[in-house]
Amino acid sequence: MSREVLRGSVVGPSGALRHALVSIAGGRIVEVELAGPGDPEAIIAPGFIDLQVNGFAGHDAGDGEGAIGAISERLPSTGVTGFLPTLISRPVAEGRRFVRAVADAPAPGARVLGAHLEGPFLNPDYRGAHDERFLVLPAPERVGEVLEQPPRMLTLAPELAGGLEAVRRLACAGVLVSAGHSGATYDEGLAAFEAGVRFATHLFNTMPRLHHRAPGLVGAALDDSRVTAGIVADGVHVHHSLLALAGCAKGPRGLALTTDQVAAAGMPPGRYRLSGRDVIREGDTVRLDDGTLAGSAATMDLLLRRAAEQFGLHRALAMASRTPARVLGLHGRGRVAAGCDADLVVLGPDLRVRRTLVAGRTVYES
Repeated sequence: MSREVLRGSVVGPSGALRHALVSIAGGRIVEVELAGPGDPEAIIAPGFIDLQVNGFAGHDAGDGEGAIGAISERLPSTGVTGFLPTLISRPVAEGRRFVRAVADAPAPGARVLGAHLEGPFLNPDYRGAHDERFLVLPAPERVGEVLEQPPRMLTLAPELAGGLEAVRRLACAGVLVSAGHSGATYDEGLAAFEAGVRFATHLFNTMPRLHHRAPGLVGAALDDSRVTAGIVADGVHVHHSLLALAGCAKGPRGLALTTDQVAAAGMPPGRYRLSGRDVIREGDTVRLDDGTLAGSAATMDLLLRRAAEQFGLHRALAMASRTPARVLGLHGRGRVAAGCDADLVVLGPDLRVRRTLVAGRTVYES
């Protein structure tokens, strides 16, 4: 069996860089040999995992297998080695077809880790860019239809009629249930976590504002260690002071960087599609014609750099890799350690991507 050795620095438990030789064979890391203090010239890090990818590089995940395969091929340029293709609210039958398409999609680059259905069981008052025509209550028969082809992850508003029972059924079926696009109060949020919600979709966005007398779903998510929160740390969706607040409350183990990126990410300004809706990229934002934010144009390497500025590289890397891997139960990823899958990204001193490997195979090199 052939072996490749990567030479560079890895981030140690204390956050300091250490020189390392990382040996890879058979798609896995077989040895990590540490030496003295390292330098940032070449940083070997675990590959990034994105839990919310609506599209990328002009391709909309909702268009099916071909588009998902194209996204897989292009994402490693941003350090992503695994992702959840995401569909915003559409009819339940269309959601089932999307889950099948994700399961059948090719993965020439980043691993396709399962489907994320963002809706359609969302609160219309917090719908964001979702089309209100497709929002429905989580009635038992509709939840049953979803479970005919279960997604890996599903975002819902738990305060809706039937919401808690839906959470229980979905969680028992192995679906990662997330609260989002929700008007839940603090107590309703805690009840949802007790029922089985284990994630919060794009924290602070499309949910009531954090208030000192009514902390709402944001306060519940910050307060409960059972729940990991996704956060779009692009400087547009969340103010840096609230990002810092979330970091203090949750720590890197409780925050997962998520892009919520759409087809406009990695592309110039212009008009693109998001699960059947027209969106417009202007500068760093993506919006509907009425000005509503509609996902993001951010990439994971950008989010990493922003998070590293606030929390340090060690914590930022955990938020981009180890934490989302843990959320999905991927115990062999998210770390640079012997026995783990060789899903790795090599970063330069500016934290830009130089090379990305999936199962030890180079899928991107600058």
